[in-house]
Amino acid sequence: MTDGESGGEAGGAVGRPWDGPSAEGRGDPFDDALALANGTAPTWVRPGAVPGATTVTTPYAAGGAAAATSSATDSGGDAPYTPDDPFAPDDPAAARSGPSSPSGPSRPADPAPPAGPGPRTAPAAVPWHTARALAERAVPGPPAPETSVLGEALGRTLAAPLTALTDLPSFDTSAMDGWAVSGPGPWRLDRPADAPETGPPSGILAGHAPAEALLDGHAIPIATGARIPSGATAVLRSEHGEVRELSAGGRRLYAPRPAPPGQDIRPRGQECRRGDQLLPAGALVTPAVLGLAAAAGYDELTAYRRPRAEVFVLGDELLDHGLPHEGRIRDALGPMLAPWLHALGVEAAPPRHLADEADTLYAALADSTADVVITTGGTASGPVDHVHPTLRRLGAEVLVDGVAVRPGHPMLLARLAPRRHLVGLPGNPLAAVSGLLTLAEPLLRTLAARRPAAPYRTPLAAAVAGHPRDTRLVPVAYRDDERHGLTAVPLRFHGPAMLRGIASADALAVVPPGGAERGTELEILEFPWSAGWTPGWAAPGGPHEPPEATGGRV
Repeated sequence: MTDGESGGEAGGAVGRPWDGPSAEGRGDPFDDALALANGTAPTWVRPGAVPGATTVTTPYAAGGAAAATSSATDSGGDAPYTPDDPFAPDDPAAARSGPSSPSGPSRPADPAPPAGPGPRTAPAAVPWHTARALAERAVPGPPAPETSVLGEALGRTLAAPLTALTDLPSFDTSAMDGWAVSGPGPWRLDRPADAPETGPPSGILAGHAPAEALLDGHAIPIATGARIPSGATAVLRSEHGEVRELSAGGRRLYAPRPAPPGQDIRPRGQECRRGDQLLPAGALVTPAVLGLAAAAGYDELTAYRRPRAEVFVLGDELLDHGLPHEGRIRDALGPMLAPWLHALGVEAAPPRHLADEADTLYAALADSTADVVITTGGTASGPVDHVHPTLRRLGAEVLVDGVAVRPGHPMLLARLAPRRHLVGLPGNPLAAVSGLLTLAEPLLRTLAARRPAAPYRTPLAAAVAGHPRDTRLVPVAYRDDERHGLTAVPLRFHGPAMLRGIASADALAVVPPGGAERGTELEILEFPWSAGWTPGWAAPGGPHEPPEATGGRV
């Protein structure tokens, strides 16, 4: 797949057509992307774009995976996007030199892949929308559902509709503290049969069935949630009634206005009748859903289990505490990824830090039983980048090897075994977030049987520069605009190694190749906490609005 296709639309419809086989003969674009990632199909290069270019098929791994040509290969004669570009200052895949780059002819790769880290054939970058669709389709669906007690179902997805096992409420109940009355007032105030002879009458309490019917013209104290006695026509709120002592003994209840029939009574079945569908299959089990299920009579729920993930943080230069020193830096991804995965409904153990040793990574991957393993760093071709060689050693099938997106180009997705996958994230923090939302989130969503978020687009509050050919993901914060309403403000500090911008962001804006002008509606990827569940979250435009909104400065 050539670089001219970067930034294609979801579903595989991509930019300029190939100068190769006809569009009708290319087949499913998702299959084409898989074929390119695994070296089972030719890569077509625009004639004349690269002098001496030839069609190549490059083996990748003993298991059949292969790397193909780089998306840095220019399909239209434009200058390559170099590492000096301000939006990819340290992205090793932004531009490449040598025989496979725009500066020289393409050539077939060596028949056998290198056994260890180091320079390798540049991967074919998959268009961003296609990469997300491939990740979503990497598994056929979630595993078999499980039945668990209510508390353990939180965060899972219902495997069957939630159907009421009883009427709600299951009997007529009082909606207020006050008096159950029968007929028009005033009413003779009865003392319950089981009430003591002295002191104020206790009335009917929640959880207690009335002992006898209420006669016409009579009233009895009643508590909120208590069962309405037979014969009662309404409930008079305690603040609306006045009790007077009668000279002949007894008490009488007066009201300034009549109590119409049914007032402050919740009739049986008001919320639902037995057998009504309360929620469809596929609904997310939230705390409110647990409450509804309990009220409807459930002790257990059948739902899809949460996917299990392991996070391996790679890099000898990383510290887990204290200040950076002597060339070593703090690990920013370990503390961030596990909570992010939890917010996506994933069971994730605390991240494990692994030394930059090939055997260590191999043993960790071979021993893992997680549905998805997420690695950070090591996805390029540096001297200690062991992810690709380890995948070859394991015989893994590479599904995506490089995505036409900035930041985060060298991300990857591989199948370790049936229903077990690896998502390789770049080591730079913002690039890792890009990979998390591009590959990990769609894959985990399928495993958890969660529905994708509805497509959401928001106008930009300021222009955003774009990559010449690739999609760009930019942190944005919401802000109200007099003309456009709710807008997305591009934030500063959006370099691949930066987290300051995304820490203040509500979402990522999907910027197409070439950029977007102010007012352009862009696709928005919201973070799990943008809906407001995280403590301390402030609504857009509130007192905690990010101070670094650029207001037009990009």
